[in-house]
Amino acid sequence: MKKVWCLAVLLFLLVSSVSGLSAKKTVINYWTHTDDNRTRIENRYIAEFEKMNPNVEIKRVVNEASKMGDIVLTAFAANNGPDIFNLPIEQEYGYIYNQRVAAVDYQSLGYKNLAALQADYAPNTFEPVTMNKKIYGLPLELTNWSIFINKKIFRSVGLDPEKDYPKTWEEMADISEKLVLRDGEIITRRGFDFRYPYYLVSFLPMVQQLGGDLISADGKKAIVNEQAWIKALNFMKEWGPHGRNLGSPTYVNARKIFDKDNNDIAMCLSGFYQEGRLKEDNPEFYDSGEWMVAPFPVFKDAVQNLGCAYYGHYLMVNASIPKAKQKIAWKFIKYMLDHSLEYLTEVNLIQPRKDLVESDLFKNLPYTKVFMDDMARSKPVFLHENGYQFEQYIKQAIEAVMLSNEKSEVALADLRRNLQEVLDEE
Repeated sequence: MKKVWCLAVLLFLLVSSVSGLSAKKTVINYWTHTDDNRTRIENRYIAEFEKMNPNVEIKRVVNEASKMGDIVLTAFAANNGPDIFNLPIEQEYGYIYNQRVAAVDYQSLGYKNLAALQADYAPNTFEPVTMNKKIYGLPLELTNWSIFINKKIFRSVGLDPEKDYPKTWEEMADISEKLVLRDGEIITRRGFDFRYPYYLVSFLPMVQQLGGDLISADGKKAIVNEQAWIKALNFMKEWGPHGRNLGSPTYVNARKIFDKDNNDIAMCLSGFYQEGRLKEDNPEFYDSGEWMVAPFPVFKDAVQNLGCAYYGHYLMVNASIPKAKQKIAWKFIKYMLDHSLEYLTEVNLIQPRKDLVESDLFKNLPYTKVFMDDMARSKPVFLHENGYQFEQYIKQAIEAVMLSNEKSEVALADLRRNLQEVLDEE
C-alpha cells in the first residue's frame, strides 16, 4: 500500500511539473509609437493571435513617436531592447549595420525564400533593410509627406486654396505671412510649420533641391555644396522668431493640431495616414471637403525637382533573443501585416504590397495621386549607420539659426565639423 501511495505521489508531481511547463507562456514585448487607430486594430490582432497560440503573450508598449528613437536606443545600449519594435528606417539602419536585429525568417513567414517574399511587394520595398543579401525587417508602412491645407482659413484671407496653394518655398513663406496671426510676438495662428525634428525626411530634400547633400558619394566628406546649405539654413532662420516669425520648433507640432480645425494652423506637412487620423478625430471636418492635399514645394531656383524623402517604418526582431522566440515574433508580425487592407482603411497606412497598391480601392482614396506623384519624384530617406546622430547635428544647426539667431555660416561650420569627426572615426 505504501508503494502504491508513493507511486501516486510521484505521478502527481510529474503531471504537475509537466502542466507547469506547458502553462508557462512565451512573452513577446512589442514596442511601437502612438496611433489610436492602429492601437485599436492591433490590440484585436494580439487577442486573436494569443487565442490561436495560447502559450504566447504579446505585450504592446506605446510611446510618443518623437521619443521612440531615444527610448529604443537606451534600451538596446543596456542590452534590454524589445523583442519587436518599429522606428523610421533612418533610425533603424544602425541596428542592421551593427547586427542588433535578426534577419527575416522566411519559413516562419510562410515563404520559401527571399525571392518569394519580394514577389509579394512593390519594387525596392526591401532595399533599405537589405544587407549582405539578407532582409532585416517587414514594412509596417511606406510613407512620404505632402502639404495638408485647411481651405476655410485660406479663403478667410482672400486666397483660393485650389489655385493659390504654395508651389515654391518662397511662396510658402509669403502665403504664410498672409495667414499668420500674432499677439505681439506670440503666434496665435500659423500659416504653415515644419515637421521638427525629422530633418533627414523634410529638410535634407530642401538642401538637395538646391544641389547640396549631407555627405559625398564616397562617404568621406561632410557637406556637399556649401552655398546650398547656407541658403536652406537662411530660409529657416528667416522662418523663425528672429526673422519673419512664421513658426518655430518651440510650438506644438502643426500636424497634431491640424485635425482640430480650430483656426490655429492653415497648413501642415504630413503623410497619407493623416487622413485616417482626421477621419477619426474630426469626422465632420473630414466629410466637409474643407481640406485638401498639395505637393511638396521646391525652391524657385531648384536644380532638382524633389519631393519630401520617403521612408518606411519596418517591424524588426531583436537578434539577442532565443531563436525559438524569434520565430514566434516573426509569425506575429506576419499575422499583423496580413491585414494590409484594414491598415489602409482604418489607419491610412500604406503597406507596399502589390495586391494593395495596385487595387482600385487604393487608387480611389482621397489624394493618393498627390502622394504617389510626390513619391515618384523623391529619393528614399538618407541612410547611414550613424544617421540618427547626423540628424541630431542637423537639429542643432537649425535650432541655432532659428532660436539663437546664429549666423548660418557659423552653424554650418559646426555641423560640418561634427559630421566630419564621425566620418573620420569610421
